[in-house]
Amino acid sequence: MPITGYYYLHTNGDLIFKPASVVESDPFYFDSDFVRKVWPVDPSDRASAWIICIEALAMGATEARVMELAAKWQLTDDDAQVFAERSRILLGKDGDRWYAMFEDFENVHFSQVGFGIDCLHALAELARLGIGTAAEAEKESG
Repeated sequence: MPITGYYYLHTNGDLIFKPASVVESDPFYFDSDFVRKVWPVDPSDRASAWIICIEALAMGATEARVMELAAKWQLTDDDAQVFAERSRILLGKDGDRWYAMFEDFENVHFSQVGFGIDCLHALAELARLGIGTAAEAEKESG
Protein backbone atom coordinates (compact mmCIF):
# COMPACT_ATOMS: atom_id res chain seq x y z
CA MET A 1 0.00 0.00 0.00
CA PRO A 2 1.36 3.46 -0.76
CA ILE A 3 2.23 6.13 1.75
CA THR A 4 -0.99 7.86 2.81
CA GLY A 5 0.54 10.65 4.84
CA TYR A 6 3.24 11.76 7.21
CA TYR A 7 3.54 12.34 10.93
CA TYR A 8 6.00 14.92 12.07
CA LEU A 9 7.31 15.84 15.48
CA HIS A 10 7.07 19.56 16.15
CA THR A 11 9.60 21.17 18.49
CA ASN A 12 6.75 21.77 20.99
CA GLY A 13 6.20 17.99 21.32
CA ASP A 14 3.10 17.77 19.11
CA LEU A 15 2.93 14.78 16.79
CA ILE A 16 1.03 16.02 13.74
CA PHE A 17 -0.40 14.18 10.70
CA LYS A 18 -0.44 15.62 7.20
CA PRO A 19 -1.99 13.83 4.19
CA ALA A 20 0.43 12.76 1.46
CA SER A 21 -1.37 14.90 -1.12
CA VAL A 22 -0.62 18.04 0.89
CA VAL A 23 3.02 17.20 1.60
CA GLU A 24 3.93 15.87 -1.83
CA SER A 25 2.67 19.03 -3.56
CA ASP A 26 5.46 21.02 -1.85
CA PRO A 27 8.96 19.46 -1.72
CA PHE A 28 9.94 21.91 1.05
CA TYR A 29 6.86 21.25 3.22
CA PHE A 30 8.88 20.01 6.20
CA ASP A 31 11.83 22.36 5.67
CA SER A 32 11.41 24.21 8.95
CA ASP A 33 13.28 24.69 12.21
CA PHE A 34 10.07 23.57 13.96
CA VAL A 35 10.19 20.05 12.47
CA ARG A 36 12.31 17.61 14.48
CA LYS A 37 11.55 14.41 12.53
CA VAL A 38 9.21 13.14 9.81
CA TRP A 39 7.82 9.62 9.42
CA PRO A 40 5.94 8.28 6.37
CA VAL A 41 2.72 6.39 7.09
CA ASP A 42 2.03 3.13 5.29
CA PRO A 43 -1.10 1.56 6.84
CA SER A 44 -0.12 -1.91 5.60
CA ASP A 45 3.20 -1.83 7.50
CA ARG A 46 2.81 -2.60 11.23
CA ALA A 47 6.48 -1.95 11.88
CA SER A 48 6.14 1.65 10.73
CA ALA A 49 3.43 2.26 13.35
CA TRP A 50 5.76 0.92 16.05
CA ILE A 51 8.70 2.97 14.78
CA ILE A 52 6.67 6.19 14.75
CA CYS A 53 5.48 5.69 18.34
CA ILE A 54 8.82 4.44 19.70
CA GLU A 55 10.93 7.16 18.13
CA ALA A 56 8.44 9.96 18.81
CA LEU A 57 8.19 9.00 22.50
CA ALA A 58 11.98 8.71 22.71
CA MET A 59 12.40 12.15 21.14
CA GLY A 60 10.05 13.87 23.57
CA ALA A 61 6.68 13.83 21.84
CA THR A 62 3.69 14.45 24.08
CA GLU A 63 3.08 11.12 25.80
CA ALA A 64 -0.73 11.43 25.63
CA ARG A 65 -0.58 11.86 21.84
CA VAL A 66 1.75 8.89 21.39
CA MET A 67 -0.49 6.72 23.57
CA GLU A 68 -3.54 7.88 21.58
CA LEU A 69 -1.88 6.66 18.37
CA ALA A 70 -0.73 3.44 20.02
CA ALA A 71 -4.32 2.70 21.05
CA LYS A 72 -5.65 3.64 17.60
CA TRP A 73 -3.13 1.31 15.93
CA GLN A 74 -3.62 -1.40 18.59
CA LEU A 75 0.04 -1.48 19.62
CA THR A 76 -0.27 -3.89 22.50
CA ASP A 77 2.36 -5.66 24.59
CA ASP A 78 1.53 -8.90 22.72
CA ASP A 79 1.98 -7.15 19.36
CA ALA A 80 5.25 -5.67 20.63
CA GLN A 81 6.64 -9.20 20.99
CA VAL A 82 6.20 -9.73 17.23
CA PHE A 83 7.77 -6.36 16.39
CA ALA A 84 10.68 -6.99 18.77
CA GLU A 85 11.39 -10.46 17.40
CA ARG A 86 11.48 -9.16 13.82
CA SER A 87 13.71 -6.28 14.96
CA ARG A 88 16.07 -8.57 16.90
CA ILE A 89 15.21 -6.94 20.21
CA LEU A 90 14.53 -8.89 23.38
CA LEU A 91 11.53 -7.93 25.51
CA GLY A 92 10.79 -9.28 28.94
CA LYS A 93 9.25 -8.46 32.26
CA ASP A 94 11.07 -7.96 35.55
CA GLY A 95 8.52 -7.63 38.34
CA ASP A 96 6.00 -5.04 37.20
CA ARG A 97 8.29 -3.38 34.62
CA TRP A 98 9.07 -4.31 31.04
CA TYR A 99 12.59 -4.22 29.65
CA ALA A 100 13.92 -4.04 26.09
CA MET A 101 17.46 -4.87 25.04
CA PHE A 102 19.42 -5.86 21.97
CA GLU A 103 20.35 -9.50 21.37
CA ASP A 104 24.03 -8.82 22.17
CA PHE A 105 23.17 -7.68 25.73
CA GLU A 106 25.95 -8.49 28.21
CA ASN A 107 24.94 -6.70 31.41
CA VAL A 108 23.44 -3.38 32.55
CA HIS A 109 26.90 -1.81 32.94
CA PHE A 110 28.05 -2.41 29.35
CA SER A 111 24.87 -2.77 27.31
CA GLN A 112 21.87 -0.59 26.60
CA VAL A 113 18.58 -1.59 28.18
CA GLY A 114 15.32 0.30 28.35
CA PHE A 115 12.73 -0.08 31.11
CA GLY A 116 9.11 0.99 31.08
CA ILE A 117 5.59 0.46 32.37
CA ASP A 118 4.76 -1.34 29.11
CA CYS A 119 6.61 -2.58 26.04
CA LEU A 120 6.21 0.71 24.17
CA HIS A 121 7.82 2.69 26.99
CA ALA A 122 10.65 0.14 27.34
CA LEU A 123 11.31 0.25 23.58
CA ALA A 124 11.21 4.06 23.61
CA GLU A 125 13.73 4.17 26.46
CA LEU A 126 16.01 1.79 24.54
CA ALA A 127 15.66 4.02 21.46
CA ARG A 128 16.34 7.13 23.54
CA LEU A 129 19.58 5.57 24.77
CA GLY A 130 20.51 4.73 21.19
CA ILE A 131 19.63 8.21 19.96
CA GLY A 132 21.83 9.70 22.69
CA THR A 133 24.73 7.43 21.78
CA ALA A 134 24.42 8.26 18.08
CA ALA A 135 24.30 11.99 18.83
CA GLU A 136 27.41 11.76 21.03
CA ALA A 137 29.30 9.78 18.35
CA GLU A 138 28.32 12.36 15.71
CA LYS A 139 29.59 15.21 17.93
CA GLU A 140 32.90 13.46 18.49
CA SER A 141 33.43 12.77 14.76
CA GLY A 142 32.30 16.27 13.67
